[in-house]
Amino acid sequence: MNDDKSTTPEPRRESTIPGWRLILSDAGRLWASREQPFSPAAFHAGAERTVDADSLEALRAETDRQEIIAQEADTQTDPGTETPVAESAVGQVIS
Repeated sequence: MNDDKSTTPEPRRESTIPGWRLILSDAGRLWASREQPFSPAAFHAGAERTVDADSLEALRAETDRQEIIAQEADTQTDPGTETPVAESAVGQVIS
């Protein structure tokens, strides 16, 4: 339905986080959910796919923190084999 009063604004770069979908809850809380899952190694290192915050600035900081956790997990190597931990962890249960 188009009533010529409603518009869908183009997303502005400053109101987006690349690779993450932003959600505004009914309570006014901001949430971000990563479009692609993290690797198993990043997941086990604590990277969260969905995070929340009170402001867009805080949400950006939190998504950046998750990406750093994931990047560090994905670049770690197993000292015994020099194999990337992300590759050696696939299919294993890590507790």
